[in-house]
Amino acid sequence: MDPPRRVRLKPWLVAQVSSRRFPGLRWLDPEQRRFVIPWGHATRNPPGPQDHDTIFKAWAQETGRFRAGDPPDPPRWKATLRCALNKSREFRLLLDGPRASPAQPFRVYELCEGPPGGADGGDEDDYGCSGEEDVSQLQKMTALSIDVTDLELKFQYRGRQVCALTVSNPHGCRLFHSSLEPTREQEELFGPLTLEQVPFPAPDAIPNEKQRFYTHQLLDVLDRGLILELQGQDLFALRLCQCKVFWTGPCASPQPGPNPIQRETRTKLFSLEGFLNGLIQFQKGQTPTPPPFEIFLCFGEEWPDQKPKEKKLITVQVVPVAARLLLEMFSGELSWSADSIPLQISHPDLKDRMVEQFKELHQLWQSHQRLPPAQPPPGPSAAPWALPPGPLPH
Repeated sequence: MDPPRRVRLKPWLVAQVSSRRFPGLRWLDPEQRRFVIPWGHATRNPPGPQDHDTIFKAWAQETGRFRAGDPPDPPRWKATLRCALNKSREFRLLLDGPRASPAQPFRVYELCEGPPGGADGGDEDDYGCSGEEDVSQLQKMTALSIDVTDLELKFQYRGRQVCALTVSNPHGCRLFHSSLEPTREQEELFGPLTLEQVPFPAPDAIPNEKQRFYTHQLLDVLDRGLILELQGQDLFALRLCQCKVFWTGPCASPQPGPNPIQRETRTKLFSLEGFLNGLIQFQKGQTPTPPPFEIFLCFGEEWPDQKPKEKKLITVQVVPVAARLLLEMFSGELSWSADSIPLQISHPDLKDRMVEQFKELHQLWQSHQRLPPAQPPPGPSAAPWALPPGPLPH
């Protein structure tokens, strides 16, 4: 058998992405720097007959690792392209998307400047790729796949959830309790009209009379409200109301004791860049836990203190949706990584090898059953080298 051919991966793969021949293989930006490859897991997404014509098979054919008449081997095709991408300095993995059903697994790669001489391959060192670039490219990815302005809000009265909603506004929202409607002439009092206006739920359903009374006391001084303002990819709080507000979150000071939001002063609650930095460190194993992203607001009572948050009269949990989804995509794969689980498997003996041979024969038989019926040979008038009708291939 002839040895595998050496083929330049970068120009070949760039041409395949641009050709739009393979479903799901596409560019993600007009500069053609980042692209996505559908990447089903071999055990959770078993290949069907339609999956045999893939970019993985095409690479195996191009390099001579798969020839006509060879038995189909989709897992090996995928491993061959994965190893080539991992070895090449001209590609960098940006995102290994969710693989659990029913999500569609995918990988996102970026083209990098290759080593001197333009050859693929090399050692495992990064070439021209820094941690700052990792963060910036994930922020491209975030804007493409996730709405970074979405905020999940959960209102709780003494630990009991009374309202949950998602705000999708590029400017942010104002949390308030008032019968006054904001007007353009009153923006200095109530903030910009472009904000989503989110009223606090009425406390009338609170069964405890004393709790209901004190909750009313706080709501009555929330006329001007608290603004959650989005600037770029950061979230700020601006307290306008008379009611004092305390908070904890990823940008909070690590010092112990109550943490107030000062009135008429912008306070940064969340930074997407900081979150992505922490996510990259977690993915690389440099930190033991993923970065936090939940923000907890406590109205009219000091927080944090010795009391649990379930005892507080009015609290609001704020979750940047983009952060939650990114963490789910990363941690879903990390938590099921085979490297982190000490599997106990015996070395195969003679009977185990016999079973493996039976499995291979069974897979070959299944592949043969899925093959289309053989076409009759061409007649004597047809030249064996004749091309089929239609446009010539490029």
